Amino acid sequence: MAKSFFRIGAGLLAATLGGCGRSPERAAGSAAKPGPTEIRFAHAHAPDLTGELHYSAVTFAEAVAALTDRLTVRIFPQGTLGSEREVYEGMQLGSGAAITVSGTAILNNFDQRIGVLDLPYLWKDYDHVHRVLDGEVGRDLAAGLEKQGLIVLAWIDGWGYRNMITTSKPVKRPADLKGLKIRTIPTPVYLATLRMLGTNPTPMAYGEIYTGLQTGVIDGFEQGPAIVVAEKFYEIAKHMTITRHLLPTLVICYSQAQWARLSPDDQARLRQAGRVAQEKERALAPTRETEGLKTLRERGMTMHEIDTSGWRQAAITVQDQLAAERGATDLLEKIRRAAQQ
Repeated sequence: MAKSFFRIGAGLLAATLGGCGRSPERAAGSAAKPGPTEIRFAHAHAPDLTGELHYSAVTFAEAVAALTDRLTVRIFPQGTLGSEREVYEGMQLGSGAAITVSGTAILNNFDQRIGVLDLPYLWKDYDHVHRVLDGEVGRDLAAGLEKQGLIVLAWIDGWGYRNMITTSKPVKRPADLKGLKIRTIPTPVYLATLRMLGTNPTPMAYGEIYTGLQTGVIDGFEQGPAIVVAEKFYEIAKHMTITRHLLPTLVICYSQAQWARLSPDDQARLRQAGRVAQEKERALAPTRETEGLKTLRERGMTMHEIDTSGWRQAAITVQDQLAAERGATDLLEKIRRAAQQ
């Protein structure tokens, strides 16, 4: 899959083929006013609006363009500026991307308490997620990330629960997962979840999944339906088992080092753009999950229902253990209470 980047300006999305050229005024040697500040927005997924990461980036960029002509947003999708971890590490140093959107799982590497959001069979529904992240727990975790040099602009939704996807072997009962090499995010929470499900969890960089499926290095992976559509994984993986083991939470983060270089007015505009992106992205989540599953069936993927009751019971113990390891037992209890509201 080819890498590319996109630039937003005046509310329009346009593909670019290289760096910014010289303006006619500069080419003529005349004085020119300083141009607007360019914000580099990186993410790991394909530049496809059916996926929540690219949609969020584009929506944020268009909101910025509508709010101010002082700032422009240039989007670098599909790992153009590095892996998710590399992007975050650069942001901590104030280099590379200024802003990114990702699942919260990768942020376990920077603040382990945030791993509580990715515990298996934790979330009741999207409203449950919103009550938690828009409240005390969200503020607590945002404060923790700020200590790591990352400013949270918006908590947003994954467009659908994560399910098991396999290339050729159908998984129709829990025992069918035993020993399968399933790619997952290289964080302790995801690895523990995949072990609980009986798989042989295989950490792998996101950009290597397609090739890993083709070559048989992995038997499958786990992901939400919208991303499977956007990345065209259905071309190589033919079976989806509806495990709904994780409902991913996503976040739009800004480099604190680069944030400090902005004026208070620019910072306010970016926070406003984050709220716009959050509102629009969240509103689409339930619909995009349904649409994604429908599209995958139409593209030839076979769906398998499975009994998850045993896993749901086992997940309670796993949740307790992982939260305790991360010093997040208090957050887990608040999340569980919010499910009853």
